[in-house]
Amino acid sequence: MTNNDIVQKLWNLCDVLRDDGINYSDYVTELVLLLFIKMVHENTEAGTLKKHPLPQGCRWTDLNSKSGINLLNDYKAILLALSTGKRTEADPDEQGKTVEVQVHDDPLISAIYTDAQTRLREPRHLEQMIKTLDQIDWFSAQKDGLGDLYEGLLEKNASETKSGAGQYFTPRALINSMVRCIKPQAGELIQDPAAGTAGFLIAADQYIKQQTDDLFDLNAQQQQFQKNKAFIGVELVPSTRRLALMNCLLHGMEGDDEGVVHLGNALGLAGAGLAKADVILANPPFGTAKGGEASITRDDLTYKTSNKQLAFLQHIYRNLKPGGRAAVVLPDNVLFEAGQGTQIRRDLMNKCNLHTILRLPTGIFYAQGVKTNVLFFSKGSAGDKHQEENCTEKVWVYDLRTNMPSFGKRNPFGEQHLKPFEKAYTPLSLEGIGAGGEGEYATDFLKQRKEGEWSFDAQKIETPKTDENQNVDDRLAHSRWRCFSRQWIAEHKGDSLDISWLKDADSVDAANLPEPAVLAGEAMSELTEALRELDGLMLALGAGGQAQVQKNPLAEILDTGNEI
Repeated sequence: MTNNDIVQKLWNLCDVLRDDGINYSDYVTELVLLLFIKMVHENTEAGTLKKHPLPQGCRWTDLNSKSGINLLNDYKAILLALSTGKRTEADPDEQGKTVEVQVHDDPLISAIYTDAQTRLREPRHLEQMIKTLDQIDWFSAQKDGLGDLYEGLLEKNASETKSGAGQYFTPRALINSMVRCIKPQAGELIQDPAAGTAGFLIAADQYIKQQTDDLFDLNAQQQQFQKNKAFIGVELVPSTRRLALMNCLLHGMEGDDEGVVHLGNALGLAGAGLAKADVILANPPFGTAKGGEASITRDDLTYKTSNKQLAFLQHIYRNLKPGGRAAVVLPDNVLFEAGQGTQIRRDLMNKCNLHTILRLPTGIFYAQGVKTNVLFFSKGSAGDKHQEENCTEKVWVYDLRTNMPSFGKRNPFGEQHLKPFEKAYTPLSLEGIGAGGEGEYATDFLKQRKEGEWSFDAQKIETPKTDENQNVDDRLAHSRWRCFSRQWIAEHKGDSLDISWLKDADSVDAANLPEPAVLAGEAMSELTEALRELDGLMLALGAGGQAQVQKNPLAEILDTGNEI
């Protein structure tokens, strides 16, 4: 049984939850409260977890042997005990009385189960869920890791619900590609100020473990740092943070007393208190901050804005150490928004080396039509990490959007689509060098880049005559990988970073459009025909009088002087 099979089996349990009146949006939260207890049990049995993190009386074996109303009541009591660290029990010395007993003092477990409560009302539904979880082939699941199985469930939820945080769930292939480009190293402080379910932090941890033989190449002190201090995330939504904490623990990441992911607002006090980072990986939430600029309470952000992505971008480049590097997913509007947007982009290019922009295809996020990019930058210049001004000299742009297929469930976006970009980002001669943001690698991988990359039939894509294509040979004009100087961006784009040079086959050439009067006439003709068809339909339905009522205002608008 593959992980995908198990994920589907777990997702099928949502039918059981639906039968108990639980809303679609609450499926995963309800399911993972129980699933986490089971996964901890399986990890402990397999020896993956050296110490059982759940207290006696709150474990899987305390549930799967019970049935009926006793099972449901005990499950509710377990959730309360995990949340508060205390449980109510009968006092053996005084008949009929109860006392509160301390069952655990683990702040991480309390954080995971804060305010946890089940909405299940039927004991038979809880029994069915427990029986199904016991029937799963967990031995097969553990070959890929239970943490990866949990990740699969979160991704399944995001793709099915198309709402809430799942609406902008970052595709796993994109996360892994960004991590491979950034190359996080053991001993570095890695942050995500918009952590969600901690996908970036977990991918960075897995990358480091691959480079260090699952941390065995490190001494005990270094291992402890990786486990408890290397990763910090911030998440605003408590229910999402719960999923993130579970996700991290299942991947062997404990964090500090608050866990890997802290509850708070990175655009408020929680973000202002973060230490400077070596690496920041993020996909900030899209949209406008509720309450406008007033809800973004950071005094250290120079440029006030209600645009959350612009505010997050300021936080990220300001919170990097000298030489620190970042990869951030941002929507198109951040690249061209005027006013404060222009000022923030100039400040970014002044303080950091914005060396790479990846233009992503549409359809890879669950909110259809969202156009996004990944910005890669480092604090300081390519030659001097302590440089504080004029740090960006060249910006390399990879266009993975123009004339790309429409991605979705039937045509999923995968790592194969990002491989050409990764090869262009890090030249083949430097692949395998893992010096991260320090040493010769930091500048050499930029020096060895060369324009020209023609994957996905780029040479067949038309290139209009624009500023981007002037003084460029024909073959290079069709490349998906181009380099633009900071001076050219200032002079030709007014510091907009919305740079494209390939022509989409579906785009409309404004120069070839008919005259406006012709277009307006065609539109009016189509509208008239539509109204005539609606009028006929109303008559056929016996609603001629109602149709006439609607036509009278139309006659006034058209100034015909008569009723239609």
